[in-house]
Amino acid sequence: MNENKPGGSPNSTCVFCRKNDDCPIKYGEKKTNEKWNLTVHYYCLLMSSGIWQRGKEEEGVYGFLIEDIRKEVTRASKLKCSVCKKTGASIGCVAPRCKRSYHFPCGLQRECIFQFTGNFASFCWKHRPVQIITPNNCRDSLLCTICLEFIEPIPTYNVLRSPCCKNAWFHRDCLQVQAVNAGVFFFRCTICNNSDIFQKEMLRMGIHIPEKDASWELEENAYQELLQHYEHCDVRRCRCKEGRDYNVPDSKWEIKRCQCCGSSGTHLACSSLQSWEQNWECLECRSILYSAGEFEKAKKHALPNTNVGINDCLLEESSPKLPRQSPGDQRKDVLRQGSKFRRDISTLIIELGFQVKKKPKKVFINKANIWNSALDGFRNQNFNPSYTIEVVYINENDHFGREQPGSKQEFLSLLMQQLENSPLFEGSLSKNLSLNSQALKENLYYEAGKMVAISLVHGGPSPGFFSQTLFNCLAYGPENTQPILDDVSDFDVAQIMIRVNTAATVADLNSLVHDYYKYLELIGCLRIITSISDKYMLAKDILVYHVIKRVQAPFESFKQGLKTLGVLEKIQTYPEAFFHIFCHKPENLSAKILSDLFTVHTLSDVQTLGFWNSYLQAVEDGKSTVTMEDILIFATGCKSIPPAGFKPSPSIECLHMDFPVGNKRDNCLALPITSTYKEFQESMDFAIKNTLRLEKEENSHFI
Repeated sequence: MNENKPGGSPNSTCVFCRKNDDCPIKYGEKKTNEKWNLTVHYYCLLMSSGIWQRGKEEEGVYGFLIEDIRKEVTRASKLKCSVCKKTGASIGCVAPRCKRSYHFPCGLQRECIFQFTGNFASFCWKHRPVQIITPNNCRDSLLCTICLEFIEPIPTYNVLRSPCCKNAWFHRDCLQVQAVNAGVFFFRCTICNNSDIFQKEMLRMGIHIPEKDASWELEENAYQELLQHYEHCDVRRCRCKEGRDYNVPDSKWEIKRCQCCGSSGTHLACSSLQSWEQNWECLECRSILYSAGEFEKAKKHALPNTNVGINDCLLEESSPKLPRQSPGDQRKDVLRQGSKFRRDISTLIIELGFQVKKKPKKVFINKANIWNSALDGFRNQNFNPSYTIEVVYINENDHFGREQPGSKQEFLSLLMQQLENSPLFEGSLSKNLSLNSQALKENLYYEAGKMVAISLVHGGPSPGFFSQTLFNCLAYGPENTQPILDDVSDFDVAQIMIRVNTAATVADLNSLVHDYYKYLELIGCLRIITSISDKYMLAKDILVYHVIKRVQAPFESFKQGLKTLGVLEKIQTYPEAFFHIFCHKPENLSAKILSDLFTVHTLSDVQTLGFWNSYLQAVEDGKSTVTMEDILIFATGCKSIPPAGFKPSPSIECLHMDFPVGNKRDNCLALPITSTYKEFQESMDFAIKNTLRLEKEENSHFI
């Protein structure tokens, strides 16, 4: 019903501004309702003062009902524009006692400010918000950091300054084009990469930031060339007789890329490298690194959720008139709320998975000793994380030495459970790194980071148990992270923190310092107390030491392991996407989720499939001792759906047998064909409960 009409057609004139211009950057998308022969610019409709969005997305135009639009047009027909002096001025200045009204294009012409947030306020040229900059911050001329043309560093309507970087200035038009192209998930300061503070200020100053993915993210295969590995030896004297392009993995003629630029390479033998794990930089990058040692290390950008005072108009309760997406993104509306992070993280992990070569590498795993088996396999000099992992289960008590093909996703799922409960982490639900001297000596923190990276890239589950503090340290750097009291798992330290926070007088604080003098001196937090406000700095110092400085060595080792296959770099590039899977458990399974997850690939018994759906609903309703997680573990070995999904996709088949069978390697669930639902349910309950019980008994022996 809603389609754009050519700009020159008679009925393509906007009913509000009476212009037929089709310029999405300036006026928003132009939409025509064919049935009612009505055309509007999105911004003209959105900023009109007397209309609210009362319908759903598919109703009327952008969710604004036709009857409401007509009423608003009638109301505006009685108002004269303060700029062009014609009627139809539907937008009014929100300043008290200001009676100016104008069309949206006329408002742009007179440099009015339209805020695409909150109540969608508009301000005339007399009452518009301005940026207050002290004179001593202004210099002769600076570059617009987007178009790189010279600009006078004086805040005006057409010139804006970044709120987070003092010397970052922009043309308004440059910012608006960038905002439309980047969308809310990628629009950020071009200097420090901050998004939260930057976006709030730009919204206050009238920049429209659409809620959509960036234009470059929507292009298919936009970054395909970046997935090509550089395989060429660039050292001055290449010793390989087969030539500089010769590359044989797991040998001295394997090509190692520069860890800094990735656009230069060397054979391991040509640079006397013992293994691919050793760091190597090309001559150009090495010279830059050495010369950079004379300068102070650049500070990382601040956390996006930094608290900064914002104009009150941004904090008002939002009205029903919400910003809408562009037409190309409306198909994502259903997924926008619940699975935005999942969709994004799935794409990012699939991109990381392109590094995995189709050369299989066997990893021998004893299910009764998952942790040590994984350590031995990953530490093997022939193991390469970029090769396809082929899991083989073995049993040390089996004197015949029989091997059983295993499920890679089941192995990685069990490994992440072992890691969560290992002494490398401390805390109950949200965990931080612990200080374990033996683990540090055995380099287990590095191996733990490597395990997390391998699990993500090879289609396994995400950790889901990191504290926000630990994740922020990885994503933004410890220097930009402030821990909280919940991060302290040591009871004695927590008691000290509580005493500090509840101290009411200087005497209370001095008494505390006296009681814990040796401890505070040992951790470098001893300070002279002169006022009650000193308790906040004391509490901060203790927190930073206990949660961050104390575990600096384990953190650096863990971070190095997480660099495997470029995972850490991806996290630091897209922290918002990775935060969800690192710090939160996956959503609870439901009957619908499992029903949609398992597909039927072969001609199956219709009655059995009906029993299957009824069984799922009964489990969800609590009418069975089996849980949704039990069913998924029985069929795939995983208790949750991995971020990148299952490979191969879970499937169902119906067979004439007494009990169901779960093939975890192929993610296939064979259902028994029975004559009644009661027989089906009893068969499913018995097989799933007993199978999982036996597996838990085997695994708990080592634990």
